Amino acid sequence: MEHATDILKHEHQVILHVLDAAERDAQHPEALDLERVAKIADFLRNFADRCHHAKEQDLLFPAMNRRGLPSDTGPIAVMLHEHDEGRAHVRAIILELEEAEPDRAEIARHLREFANLLRGHISKEDDVLYVMADQLLTPADQEELTAAFERVEREEIGEGVHEQYHQLAHELIEH
Repeated sequence: MEHATDILKHEHQVILHVLDAAERDAQHPEALDLERVAKIADFLRNFADRCHHAKEQDLLFPAMNRRGLPSDTGPIAVMLHEHDEGRAHVRAIILELEEAEPDRAEIARHLREFANLLRGHISKEDDVLYVMADQLLTPADQEELTAAFERVEREEIGEGVHEQYHQLAHELIEH
């Protein structure tokens, strides 16, 4: 049986590919393609945050909390804090893109810092938090979470949107 955490790990792989593209672009701030950065920011805001982080924060973390892992201290508290830090970087990128003369160096800095933050964050989730989740959660919990993840995709994100973001990730990687 596939665990709910397997779905999240797969999403992490897609996110990591987009981070590779963002870091590659950020190496040359003066040549940043702002339309491409806008696509990266859209992916990060909607796929990484609205879809992926929502599954963690609204579904996985509360399930772990019900099984005894506190959310106000320890690993979950760290993950929540890092989600907020990441959102701040993405917001800063989007605000800079809205400026009449966007500061490419500032955008590149936020891309690099966000990528660095999220790489460490994903590593902690994959190697620590999800291992804990798989130990804490019952098979029934896992089934319930998997069904809830599918509901999020269908009802909150929208039919086909997940696939559109996978396609966008592939486009960003290839160019």
